[in-house]
Amino acid sequence: MRALTVVPQTSDSLAVTDVDEPVPGDGELLVDGLAVGVCATDREIAAGEYGWAPPGRERLVLGHESLGRVRSAPDGSGFEAGDLVVGVVRRPDPEPCGACARGQFDMCRNGEYTERGIKAIDGFASERWTVEADYAVRLDPALADVGMLLEPTSVVAKAWEQIDLVGGRAWFEPRVALVTGAGPIGLLAALIGVQRGLEVHVLDRVTDGPKPQLVRDLGAEYHTTSVTDVAAAVRPGVVIEATGASPVVLDALSATKSYGVTCLTGVTTAGRQFTIDAGALNREIVLENDAIIGSVNANLGHYRAAAEVLARADAEWLGRMVTRRVPLEDAVEAFAGDPGGIKTVLEL
Repeated sequence: MRALTVVPQTSDSLAVTDVDEPVPGDGELLVDGLAVGVCATDREIAAGEYGWAPPGRERLVLGHESLGRVRSAPDGSGFEAGDLVVGVVRRPDPEPCGACARGQFDMCRNGEYTERGIKAIDGFASERWTVEADYAVRLDPALADVGMLLEPTSVVAKAWEQIDLVGGRAWFEPRVALVTGAGPIGLLAALIGVQRGLEVHVLDRVTDGPKPQLVRDLGAEYHTTSVTDVAAAVRPGVVIEATGASPVVLDALSATKSYGVTCLTGVTTAGRQFTIDAGALNREIVLENDAIIGSVNANLGHYRAAAEVLARADAEWLGRMVTRRVPLEDAVEAFAGDPGGIKTVLEL
């Protein structure tokens, strides 16, 4: 069968290649791959910056934003042929740390976890794949065209959970949220904020294309000025930073009103230096009891919460987030830039 593979940490190695047919083990589902989303992590691996092949192998099957349909399932698994499913990305380390042992493998302390399509386990960018029933999540059938959005939704479902946990150290009922960035993570973070009944504001530098209208159709307000200007006008209790752009991150650290929570979800490129007034920033955070947290990855509970988020969402709105669909045989094109686009999907 065909799959999109790469030699990790080797540039220009991305290719559609022949791989062995998967054979399901005990407790595993056999799944027909439908699509995978392409994100910045995939592009970094394809560029040779990141990633690890399975032990004893040279090439890694890419793809962690999965979507497939069950071909066969073992008795008692809770799944059956025809179910729409997504595979969880991360697996706990073999000698689990305390977090992994409690199902919180997204919070692994020792770094010995593995990840489908990223670290030491093949991903989902293949015509067929297998997944343990315990690491599969069933989706509403109405999400057949957009279910690959579950993985990024799980990331922001976790971010909102972490915001609640940190805010819950005292009375916490935020009414306004600011999301910086209108890429997939930012839009999905805004979706959850709207579903929670918050007044949501989204900041992005793009003035045309699909992003502004998607935000407005969600019932949120779109801004193109600056974090400082928007924060001064709306005084958010929650900020979710989803750009990873250093100047935006720095402004986001002090953008909330008193007792606010800022959650950083964008990964910043190292090496860029800025001059800041660290004393003033520290003074504001301390005197206002603010909190700044980082959040990445997701565990099984976050995937299930994300499935509920997508099931409640307007499927047509979700479909407009997918601005480019590329067939498997042209997979390399999916890794080229898509100016003004939002989410590229590789169809299997």
